[in-house]
Amino acid sequence: MMSPYKSLHDSYVSDRKGSGNCVTLLCALGSLVVLGILLAIAVVKRPADPNTPALIHDQDGGTFPEDQCSMSLVETIPQDLDYKANVSFGVPLENVWKDLIAMTTQHLDIVSFYWTLTSEDINLNSSIDRAGREILELLGQLPSRNVSVRLLTSVPSIRTNSTDLDVLEEQGAQVRRVNFGELTSGVLHSKFWIVDGKHVFIGSANMDWRALTQVKELGVVVYNCSSLAEDFRKVFLSYWTVGLDNSSVPQPWPPEYDTDFNREHPLVVKTENISSKIYLAASPPAFCPPTRTPDLDAILSIISNARFFLDVAVMDYFPTSGFIRPWRYWPLIDDAIRAAAFDRKVKIRLLVSCSRDSDRRMLPFLQSLAVLDRVKHGVSIQIRLFIIPAGNFSELPHVRINHNKFMVTEKEAYVGTSNWSGDYFMVTAGVGLVVSQHAPHQIWKTKAIQQQLAAVFQRDWSSEFAVDLGDLGSCRDCALCSPGSM
Repeated sequence: MMSPYKSLHDSYVSDRKGSGNCVTLLCALGSLVVLGILLAIAVVKRPADPNTPALIHDQDGGTFPEDQCSMSLVETIPQDLDYKANVSFGVPLENVWKDLIAMTTQHLDIVSFYWTLTSEDINLNSSIDRAGREILELLGQLPSRNVSVRLLTSVPSIRTNSTDLDVLEEQGAQVRRVNFGELTSGVLHSKFWIVDGKHVFIGSANMDWRALTQVKELGVVVYNCSSLAEDFRKVFLSYWTVGLDNSSVPQPWPPEYDTDFNREHPLVVKTENISSKIYLAASPPAFCPPTRTPDLDAILSIISNARFFLDVAVMDYFPTSGFIRPWRYWPLIDDAIRAAAFDRKVKIRLLVSCSRDSDRRMLPFLQSLAVLDRVKHGVSIQIRLFIIPAGNFSELPHVRINHNKFMVTEKEAYVGTSNWSGDYFMVTAGVGLVVSQHAPHQIWKTKAIQQQLAAVFQRDWSSEFAVDLGDLGSCRDCALCSPGSM
């Protein structure tokens, strides 16, 4: 942006060259003083925008708002998944979603890959979907409270007979189905909520009754953080804009989609004696204006910044494309992990979901990482598969899955919506929240998201449900494998 003093300086230089008179210099300096006073008065008297908190520059290159942001880890632990040890858990996802709906007074925006909050989509008449039905009912009541509700979903999506969106549309919600298949050859895989421009939820959970009872999910809810919510809104609007018929992806994106926060200039939040640096990354690159850090760049940056440990929990791990044909090699994340282990001796732990729906083609790639584990050479790469016993739910589709997508190091935490294969970062829409925190020791252990995420990973890694990759043996279907019998 041009300095407000530049035009005055140019006039001064021009006058000086023309007259050579010292009076001109004094006049220019006097004008400069007057201009400074007028600018100061304007700043003091300018009314503050109630929707935009003042931003204060941090000495480390970030900015922080006057609003007080607080974060909590959110989880779904599937029914009958009982941990033996006395361990802690995040706030239940069902509770968080219901609380967010209850506190909504003006606007609610939700993005989900697909919607199926009742089990009618699989012709199941059971109380197993109680939580999903209650969420659907609460969402449907919002328009009658004069709340603006905007809902986004993907085309293409999973096949379902769900009528959720039709019902909500009849009740007054605005719905758009974004054809990412035509726009990028991918899907809209993001999953987040924005409430009243100040609260947000991001995580692995789709708007699915199974996400509340049958699938292991993880996310983060952030309260009273309008600066971050505004950034989420810009991403939401990028989807909403192209959700109209015959839309195309703008190139370049207009300035209103630019962000103030990215990897180089994060949002700095100081609350409860915890200092947090936060930014929102996104994919695919076609949906990122120059100021937005792409999701892949965020992940690679976190891996490259790690010095001691790197813990990753993800549903799928492929150094290839997953859906793009022909199948393509895509080693960017895989190479970064290998470099961290070899070059900087970072201790790597990778926890990957193994379920009935898992693509077993990923196992050779995981094995190629595991064989590099050499303690005597200082290279530590450990891989385990997280297997949720099917129990009485083996007949249900898309259940008993560890759907988590997160990473934590000694420096940063990452919670995203994308699985780790090439398609998700090249053509598919996703988002990731990056958090780096500092706090006194006694607060760090209980309230810092980084520490909570590290504790969740350790809980799962040490549990009976985490099986060493080499112990999978001849068990070809993880839904039939019993972790305790291996």
